[in-house]
Amino acid sequence: MTTIIGISGSLRRGSFNTALLRTAAELVPEGTKLLIESIQDIPLYNGDIEAAEGIPGRVAELKQAISEADGLLLATPEYNNSIPGVLKNAIDWLSRPSLDISRVFGGKPVAVMGASPGGFGTVLSQSAWLPVLRTLGTRPWFGGRLLVSRAQSVFDERGNMTDDAIRKQLKTFVHGFTAFVQS
Repeated sequence: MTTIIGISGSLRRGSFNTALLRTAAELVPEGTKLLIESIQDIPLYNGDIEAAEGIPGRVAELKQAISEADGLLLATPEYNNSIPGVLKNAIDWLSRPSLDISRVFGGKPVAVMGASPGGFGTVLSQSAWLPVLRTLGTRPWFGGRLLVSRAQSVFDERGNMTDDAIRKQLKTFVHGFTAFVQS
């Protein structure tokens, strides 16, 4: 069984990126499972807290899940033409202590996708993730891009994907990433 961890970079209940991950979990190939993890309970990174209290429990759990998984799928919003702060904060915690970076991220296949209410999808956010992924020593997948623009017309009010063309693109994307993970 191939296991991929999916993380949404949005904390919003009606998050388009969380909805995108839920739909992706339905579309993965047979023999693959996409487990959606939350960054909801990860505090703001503070080196003083790390020094005094160590790694927060939720961070330690998520680090373990990522290190045991075969791949990592980030569903990133785009805020002010860049990376969302809450997702970057989670990645910053997940890279602490620095000796754990290779265990958690080293050589890990990673794909980035995203949904946005704007007209350009998450093109700038996805590009902004590349130096971070390189620094962490991941193995980014460049075989496909999924930029869902005008997401409010792609999902209904319950977060169900209603656009068949985007569903087909998402299926192609997750199947391509799964093949990359398995290679």
